[in-house]
Amino acid sequence: MVSKTLTFVTGNKNKLAEVKAMLGKVEGIEIENHDVDLPELQGEPEDICREKTRLAAESIKGPTIVEDTSLCFNALHGLPGPYIKDFLKKLGHEGLNTILAGFEDKSAYSQTIFGYTDGPGHEVHLFPGRCQGRIVPPRGNYFGWDPIFQPDGKEQTFAEMSHEEKNTISHRSRALAGLIQFLQQM
Repeated sequence: MVSKTLTFVTGNKNKLAEVKAMLGKVEGIEIENHDVDLPELQGEPEDICREKTRLAAESIKGPTIVEDTSLCFNALHGLPGPYIKDFLKKLGHEGLNTILAGFEDKSAYSQTIFGYTDGPGHEVHLFPGRCQGRIVPPRGNYFGWDPIFQPDGKEQTFAEMSHEEKNTISHRSRALAGLIQFLQQM
């Protein structure tokens, strides 16, 4: 693979740290970061990620990576989905649990989609990753909704896990695996 510098567009320092920890191990890839003020789009996660990647590339003028993450409650047919950031901000961890109080089904999945493009006018490639789990009362301290998401087969929430353990099983790591494979074939 030819050495390549990619710009990860995010203002979230925790996401940046996770991505750098995983992509930094790939020979020939260097990650830069820019915080571009992108609009909060509505729609299906794939469409949101594709458009955010396109808009970010217009600003960056080079190889660009964008991420869009969803938390999807099966009892609510996938909601809050890509709107989890707003739901969490307005309701908090307890409020997200309260939404599911009337449902037996607490199952959920976390999903990240990475968008990659070589720059403005180039094709946007999408790399999805999912992690199945369930919504639980908040445990542990980490960013976002990690304290309420417990992956299937685990006794801990994402927030209770070490960064290394989370990075081996998370939705983000699964999406990055697809992106890494794509980049290594370039």
